[in-house]
Amino acid sequence: MGNCCEAMCNVRKNTNVRVSLPAVCFVWQIAMVILFGVFIRYDEESDASRWKDYKEEHNLTSDIENDFYYRYPSFQDVHVMIFIGFGFLMTFLKRYSFGGVGFNFLIAAFGLQWALLMQGWFHALDLTTGKISIGVESLINADFCCAGSLIAYGALLGKVSPVQLLVVTLFGVTLFAVEEFIILELFHCRDAGGSMVIHAFGGYYGLAISWVLYRPKLDQSKRLNGSVYHSDMFAMIGTLFLWMFWPSFNSAITDHGDGQHRTAINTYIALASSVLTAVAISSMSQKRGKLDMVHIQNATLAGGVAMGTAAEFMIMPYGALIVGFLTGIISTFGYLYVTPFLEKYLKLQDTCGVHNLHAVPGMLGGFTGAIVAAAATESVYSRYGLIETFNFKGKFENRSVGTQGGFQAAGTCVAVAFGLVGGALVGLILRIPIWGDPADDNCFDDEVYWEVPEEEESIPPVLEYNNHMINKHQDLSESNFTVEQS
Repeated sequence: MGNCCEAMCNVRKNTNVRVSLPAVCFVWQIAMVILFGVFIRYDEESDASRWKDYKEEHNLTSDIENDFYYRYPSFQDVHVMIFIGFGFLMTFLKRYSFGGVGFNFLIAAFGLQWALLMQGWFHALDLTTGKISIGVESLINADFCCAGSLIAYGALLGKVSPVQLLVVTLFGVTLFAVEEFIILELFHCRDAGGSMVIHAFGGYYGLAISWVLYRPKLDQSKRLNGSVYHSDMFAMIGTLFLWMFWPSFNSAITDHGDGQHRTAINTYIALASSVLTAVAISSMSQKRGKLDMVHIQNATLAGGVAMGTAAEFMIMPYGALIVGFLTGIISTFGYLYVTPFLEKYLKLQDTCGVHNLHAVPGMLGGFTGAIVAAAATESVYSRYGLIETFNFKGKFENRSVGTQGGFQAAGTCVAVAFGLVGGALVGLILRIPIWGDPADDNCFDDEVYWEVPEEEESIPPVLEYNNHMINKHQDLSESNFTVEQS
């Protein structure tokens, strides 16, 4: 029996993915080709044979009125966030920058293909022809779908293999499409920026997987679970890309006109507010008032996450400021106290702190949207404004704002439940010792899965921070850095 267990452990610690990774990539990509061939077609605004008839039917006089020219700038902004913003945000680890950016690239590239299919089956399938029509808005929604899996990756960063990440993405996109259908279609919730369907779901999905994959001896890799000066600088690039483009992220698929305009304004204001409170709490937490780059990289974005649901509502500019103010505080406190507590007592190892940037702000954003929706009045919105903002049309035309608020709150609970339950089940699948994940003493290191160039010269361990996620308790009367004296 002992020999059997030892063999199982040896299999688990074999990080050679020369067969499994190419096999999964080739097989799944071929499957995408077949499924796209069967189901995916251009929509009326991108099909050469239907565009002319579409223009005549909708009284369009110019090609420039094609929705592509309206949505594409927002699509590009969201695309930059997915591939550069999220990718570089994960480069803070001293020896895992290739994995942070490269595996982010892999997840998004596969996820957007699978998302076009999954979201198409739920939202755009023509039952008469059995085809899915896609256009520029489909691409935006596919990127949103990928964001949920990329958020989950943050909790698993450095501890899983690329094959496991593809499995996380396969199930993550599937679960996302289902919970999105329930929340947006069945519950008729409004969540243009995805506080519920993207951030709350993705955050709790990753946390649940990380909890199931708990590594009791992860401290064997603690020498690499931290940042150096240049890695934190690269991560700050990701932060700034995300911060600048977040108004586009939240407003990309909102209704033309006042809704999109208002969403961008509210997000912009909330983000600015969260920066100041994150800086304030970070400074207050240290004896000499020094700032922690972990807080600046992450908590400054919390306002954008929390405004995802309510940004298109009439929350008013001061309301957006309040949301950003509070979430900047909550997120920074999360990094200071909640993350160490979760790791010590709940055995939850959250590498990037997605609990503080995505899970909790996303959940709070969902409930904020519920409160703002329930408090909506005709005197503020006008009757027409209420109908357009909450889409009280068709079978929902008689829904009251109070009922809408209740469903918004229920939608938040659904997103959290899908994340937790789905993540726990996926975590159990990933515990099977066949995925080539690293050993406890070999995590957070690019050399496991990447060809890493040799260093040109020997560099002493200078500028080394403490563990990225652990509160720094050293006496800050001394420098945070040490240099070995020769």
